[in-house]
Amino acid sequence: QVQLVESGGGSVRAGGSLRLSCAASRYTGRSCMGWFRQAPGKEREAVATIYGPLVNTYYADSVKDRFTISQDNAKNTLYLEMNSLTPEDTGMYYCATDFGSLRARTSTNYCSVSKNGYGYWGQGTQVTVSS
Repeated sequence: QVQLVESGGGSVRAGGSLRLSCAASRYTGRSCMGWFRQAPGKEREAVATIYGPLVNTYYADSVKDRFTISQDNAKNTLYLEMNSLTPEDTGMYYCATDFGSLRARTSTNYCSVSKNGYGYWGQGTQVTVSS
């Protein structure tokens, strides 16, 4: 069992940056980790995922080249560096992991973009980007 706690959200103007953190209560460096976001009235969608042992990462097309997912395994912490933010990036951002299973691992050792298979979720941190 693992607990995840997100932090770092807030309000920022378009073009600004934020760094989100996800603190895990257990070592998750060998598990799939992902950041998802959900805007009001929309489905929760994958933003970025990482399989740490191979540093295999995925980014949604909408955030590619602007966001960076990374881990500090010594601190059991996952990060999402977000740059050049736009109002379309507004939403609740959630950290997730498939800790203790292989459900989110793909056949090519990436981590799934589907929320199915991620058994543990944080409470979320709000990101609001104004124009």
